[in-house]
Amino acid sequence: MSGTSRSNGAENSGSSGLDRVREEIGQYLVAKAGSLVSAAADKVSRLSEEGGASGLGAKIAQGESPAKAVGGEVVEGVKDKVKATLGGGGGGGKAGDKKVTNIVEVLDVGLPLRLVYDHWTEFEEFSGFMKGVVSASRSEDDETVSDWTLKVGPSKRSWEATVLEQIPDERITWTSKGERATTHGSISFHELAPSLTRIVVVVEYTPGGFFEKTGNLWRAQGRRLRLDLKHFQRYVTLGAEEEPEGWRGEIRDGELVRSHEEVLAEDEYDDEGEYEDEEPAEEEQEEEEEEEQEPERGR
Repeated sequence: MSGTSRSNGAENSGSSGLDRVREEIGQYLVAKAGSLVSAAADKVSRLSEEGGASGLGAKIAQGESPAKAVGGEVVEGVKDKVKATLGGGGGGGKAGDKKVTNIVEVLDVGLPLRLVYDHWTEFEEFSGFMKGVVSASRSEDDETVSDWTLKVGPSKRSWEATVLEQIPDERITWTSKGERATTHGSISFHELAPSLTRIVVVVEYTPGGFFEKTGNLWRAQGRRLRLDLKHFQRYVTLGAEEEPEGWRGEIRDGELVRSHEEVLAEDEYDDEGEYEDEEPAEEEQEEEEEEEQEPERGR
């Protein structure tokens, strides 16, 4: 009996000790939680006073969940970092801070210079074989102006291009302005041989929109231009079924000085003049031969 009583007493003593430990741990956790809540409340109050309505503390104080508030702050931080990396964003950046890409490409085409030039001036056909051109058309009211729709990343952008100088078979200089970017460029044509023409393209590209700036960061515009030039080379060499008439107008200082029709008429006149110059030379040679033969007949 006495052994049983001692055993029960020990069990009760051990059980009460464990209960006391549990109770102490519970009280400690409750006190710690209360302390954390009080500290958090003080932090929220201080952040609200310091940061105003836009601060993290204010968002929590206004009933927004802590996770959502913190997540929003992280997103804003990443967004600001991206803007700083890409040279600003929206209207906050200065014009001088914009990143400008200079693109230079050289391409040799195995065709006569005039034929290559005429193909290039028929840019309305570009959308049929260039991946970056959706559509292009020359203005009916002003032949120095053309409207373009181009692909920039997953989006499409509209441009208005203005030719500043265009000398047939030599060079074209233009500027273009879109909603999200601007360009200034020149393309020149050089005869290396009777059936070999070199094209040199120089473009200064200034991005404005998010996709444009992202593409600018990875030099996507240079790669796009390079690929489209290769498409042009392949098309004019292998794909074109008809010889182009081209657009032969001449533009200087942004003004049309000779229309397409005027240049064609002058070219036709020059060709006829050369033919007419050849005829008198042939007639004179025949007369000289006849004069030489007459003395021989008299003998």
